[in-house]
Amino acid sequence: MKAVKPLWIMLGFIALALGAIGVPLPLLPTTPFLLLAAFCFAKGSKRLDNWFRSTSLYKKHLESFATNRAMTLKTKLCILIPATLLLFGAFIGMSRKDNTGTRIGRAVILLLIAIKYWYFFKRIRTIQSEKSTF
Repeated sequence: MKAVKPLWIMLGFIALALGAIGVPLPLLPTTPFLLLAAFCFAKGSKRLDNWFRSTSLYKKHLESFATNRAMTLKTKLCILIPATLLLFGAFIGMSRKDNTGTRIGRAVILLLIAIKYWYFFKRIRTIQSEKSTF
């Protein structure tokens, strides 16, 4: 299984880069990529996992979720809003033909949006940020 570890490390760095790019770019969600990076580093290298957990990026965006299964409202919205916009883009981009496939596809997208908001607001605790900027 040692041959797989470099793959986990490489995927971790790719996810970390995408997460870091997502900090200033509102359409690229930061937290999911950082969660993926944390998972990959944990699978790939104990040393890199420890390093990643000590970074300010991890502490600012993931630490509260990893330790308490909680997020600030700002973090939740920074994940939910871009994802919702992308899903609405898919909803609008679906064929305008009124057929069963289109109706089912649109219903699935609306269901995904509803489940996503339910999960974030009912299953993940909302905490106050140290410096409230929202």
